[in-house]
Amino acid sequence: MVMVTTSQLLCRLDDIPDGGAKAVDTVLRTGEGLSDAVSLILLRRGDGVLAYLNVCPHAGRRLDYAPGKFLLKDDMLICAVHGATFERKDGLCVAGPCRGEHLREVSVRVADGAVYLPMAT
Repeated sequence: MVMVTTSQLLCRLDDIPDGGAKAVDTVLRTGEGLSDAVSLILLRRGDGVLAYLNVCPHAGRRLDYAPGKFLLKDDMLICAVHGATFERKDGLCVAGPCRGEHLREVSVRVADGAVYLPMAT
């Protein structure tokens, strides 16, 4: 899991369709003065949101087929490049060229109808 050292508003919960996904660009601070500009995929189910780096572990390419547009089917996220299929709940690749690998999860929290990167403890 990627650790962050800043609290940042990513989007409103209502910006993510229930059962759908949204891409957001942000900067992850990884400690020791280092930071990375990244794209995150936010997956919503009810009031819960899971976040992963928007990068397929197979080829290091984005998962969306167009900016912010994702292939979702039966609680699976499908990479638009090579068809790698990931379980929404834990990011595990269950089909395709990166079977057995996981998407990199990023910790987020939902509060007051918004999605945030939390403060590192």
